[in-house]
Amino acid sequence: MAVCCGNTKGIVADGAKKNYFHSMASIAFQMRYEYTGDAHEALVESYHADESPFPTDDTRVYPRHDSLREEPLLLKQLLFPRCWNATEVVGDPEETRDRLTKLGSSLHKGVTAYSDRDVDDPTGVVDGLLDGLPAIRRALKKDVEAAYKGDPAAKSYCEIIRSYPGFHAILIHRVAHVLYEVGSVEYARELAEYSKVETGIDIHPGADIGEYFFVDHGTGVVIGETATVGDWVRIYQNVTLGALHFEEEEGEDQMLAKDYKRHPNIGDHVVIGAGSNVLGAIDIGDHVSIGANSWVTDDVPDGTSVFIADHPEQERKSNR
Repeated sequence: MAVCCGNTKGIVADGAKKNYFHSMASIAFQMRYEYTGDAHEALVESYHADESPFPTDDTRVYPRHDSLREEPLLLKQLLFPRCWNATEVVGDPEETRDRLTKLGSSLHKGVTAYSDRDVDDPTGVVDGLLDGLPAIRRALKKDVEAAYKGDPAAKSYCEIIRSYPGFHAILIHRVAHVLYEVGSVEYARELAEYSKVETGIDIHPGADIGEYFFVDHGTGVVIGETATVGDWVRIYQNVTLGALHFEEEEGEDQMLAKDYKRHPNIGDHVVIGAGSNVLGAIDIGDHVSIGANSWVTDDVPDGTSVFIADHPEQERKSNR
């Protein structure tokens, strides 16, 4: 059956105009961010305070290493410019401010995507994160030191900064955790999931991780939302700091409860060997060593080694 619609050109034109102005308004909303704080001065000052073994040579150019999204590369360039071909920010606070504005625009867009546009103004969240970058940089330098001291194969700090998946994971996590703490939970999770794709290391942005943290190798590591990790903790591949069981939400069919403690607390100076599972809201004390492939579901006191006492017996036969 045919339907007659009179002046369709005018209707189409009006619709196109509405779509155009809607798109322009959306772009204007996303692009209006400009950084006005003073973190650029503190960052430049911290660049000049760097000493060996951190990179101090502004003349090196490294192979291109692009990300699929803007935030990770901009963070790397602002936090360790000499390792990421961004030495122009080292001596120029205004260039650093411009780079912060560019990063801030990306963060603003990400936070806005999960916000109520009629109520929430993400500028304060973005400003707070960017203002905190000098402190995040100081924490990350301690993580680099921990990786260098904790890995016999490490040859230089710059190798760790550019190549180690564990360092990439903690770099993104320290930023995502700030976002999580101020309520930008969904966007924080988005950044964390990007990092997992890049590194194979799954750290929920809610996890509270202390100083001098090092994940070696890293593939298969999982750290849950309510986990806490102390200082000088070293974790190897395929380790899980996870939940032992889940509570159900009362009155909701097939719904698991949220917002309660599910994951372990790890003390200071702890080593967790490859393949180990530390599960539940338990406490692992200070100066604890957990051997490879351990299954830990109870508290472990300070100064204790945990390991598998009875290893499976091996059988061998000739292939000839």
